Amino acid sequence: MSNGVMTGRPRRDPRAERARCLVPGGARPRLARAGRDGMAIAPDAGPREPVMIRVETPVFWVAAVVEAPNGRLDRWARQTLGAARVLAGADGGVVALLAGRDAGEAVGEAGADRVVWLDTAIGPDAMPGVMLAALAPFAPRHVVLAETPAGGDWARRLAARSGWPIQTGIEMLSARQAIRPVGAVRRERAAVPARVLTLPIDRVAPYGGTRREGRPCPPPDVPAMAARMQVGPVMAAQAAGIPLAEAPFVMAAGQGVVDFESFHTLSRLMGATEGASRVVCDAGLMPRAAQVGASGTVLDARCYLAFGIAGAPQHLQGLGKVEHVVAVNTDLHAAIVARAGLSIIADAQAVMPALIALLRGEG
Repeated sequence: MSNGVMTGRPRRDPRAERARCLVPGGARPRLARAGRDGMAIAPDAGPREPVMIRVETPVFWVAAVVEAPNGRLDRWARQTLGAARVLAGADGGVVALLAGRDAGEAVGEAGADRVVWLDTAIGPDAMPGVMLAALAPFAPRHVVLAETPAGGDWARRLAARSGWPIQTGIEMLSARQAIRPVGAVRRERAAVPARVLTLPIDRVAPYGGTRREGRPCPPPDVPAMAARMQVGPVMAAQAAGIPLAEAPFVMAAGQGVVDFESFHTLSRLMGATEGASRVVCDAGLMPRAAQVGASGTVLDARCYLAFGIAGAPQHLQGLGKVEHVVAVNTDLHAAIVARAGLSIIADAQAVMPALIALLRGEG
C-alpha cells in the first residue's frame, strides 16, 4: 500500500527471509539465496579436503636438488623446484632430493611429486655418489640445482662422476631451451637443456599451481660409500655475530623506537640480527654497521621486522631481495607498510613488551 493505494506487491519480511536462507551447521553463518522459495538446502559439509595432484607413473622424471638446512624452503629452493616443473611440463614428474631437514608439506606445495631425503653429514666428495644412488630408480631426464656454493659444487661433481652434460648459470629456461651467458657475459647461447643444470637466483619463477603430493621415498642405501671427509653437525650461528648482509632474519629500529632496552631484549629472544635506519645511526643510538639502506647495507634476508620505520626511498632500497617484510608503525599510510606483507598498526613501545612477554611465556 502506498498513500492508501494497494500496489499488489507482496510485503517482504527481511528477517524471516534471512532465517529461511540461513544454512544450518558450519563454523560461520552462510546464506543460500537460491533456497528462499522453500527449496531444500543441504547442510554445510564442513571444510573441504585440500586439492592435491597425485602422479603415479609419469612419462619421465625431472630431479631438483633442494637445500633446506633448517627445514625451510627459501626463495632459491622454491625457484629450483619451479624450474624442474617447467622442464617436466604436463607429462613429467618432479622428484626433490632434499639436502637438509624435513620441510614437511612445503616441498609438495613448491611442486614436488616425490621427495628423497639426503644426509648432508656426508662429505662433498661422496655426495655425487649418494645423488646417483638416489636418482637411479627415477632415471631423470634433467637434474636442476641452485648455483649456490654447495649446489654449484655438487652439480659439477655430479656431472664429472656421471659423465652427464652440464649447463651452468642458466638465465632463461623453458622445456625446449636453456639460455646462458658466454664470452665473458657479452653474448648468450641458446641450446637444448642439458642433463644437469644450475640456476642463479631469480631466473625462474617458483611453482604457483595446485599443490603436488610430495610423497616421501626411501633414502638411498649407500653403506659402502666411504667419504674422505665427514661433515659434522650444523651449528646455528649467534644472530649478533652474523654480518647484516648475510643475516636471514633482521630486526630493525627506526625513529619510532625509544625503548632500546626492550628492542635489544626482543632481538635476542627472537634470534634476530639487529639493524637500524639512518636516523637512528646518525643519532648514535645504534652502530653505523647496523644501518640498512642505500648508504648502509643492502639486505638479502628471509624476513625483515621493522619497528617504527617510515620507509624512506633510500631505506627501502636497502631491503633488496628480502622475502618477507613485517612492519610495526602507527601510520597506516607509511611507505614501509605498503612494502610489508604483514603490518601491525600500533606503537612499537607497546608491541615490543607484548612480544617479549609472549616469547617468555612460551619458554
